[in-house]
Amino acid sequence: MSETIALIDFGAGNLHSVHNALMAAGAGDVAVTADPNLVARADRIILPGVGAFGACRDALVGIEGMVAAMERRVCEENTPFLGICVGMQMLADKGIEFGAHAGLGWIGGTVEAIEPADETIKIPHMGWNDVTPTEGHDLLEPGEAYYLHGYHFAVADKADILATTDHGGSLVSAVGRDNIVGVQFHPEKSQAYGLAFLNRFLEWKP
Repeated sequence: MSETIALIDFGAGNLHSVHNALMAAGAGDVAVTADPNLVARADRIILPGVGAFGACRDALVGIEGMVAAMERRVCEENTPFLGICVGMQMLADKGIEFGAHAGLGWIGGTVEAIEPADETIKIPHMGWNDVTPTEGHDLLEPGEAYYLHGYHFAVADKADILATTDHGGSLVSAVGRDNIVGVQFHPEKSQAYGLAFLNRFLEWKP
């Protein structure tokens, strides 16, 4: 029996592309859903996100019962979880974009504007760049992936940093702890590298 992958729909994610990438990576049953009851039963959970931190956070919290279902399934029952782009950023304690907004608080830190040391570096950080794992992790391999973001995750505990990239200085490109992983890059836009990453997530047994 194939696993159920819950791809959470809160109206602010690149759902079609992520769904197609997951199917190409070998997923059997991907449910694009705003139903917390389905999320509470899912075998794997993916939270995408595109846009401003506060708007995404408000949209997610606005789905009655969704955050509670996520916290129970992920934090208490240790279901494999993947956050993508703003979906990764919402793991933080808070985001500072158009004001301060509380995050999920699953990974300590703050999402703040990218401020490169070299003023010639363009913001947002857009296009292909490196993924450099900080140490061995089942999901992360060295390579290049596609990024599009103007804010970055300043992680409180360096042990939660799984990979970095360089764009006018070191930026976090992946975070995680136990059964939780978040990536700043877009695996659905990262061609062979992204599909291989998603395939590893689908097979991951943290």
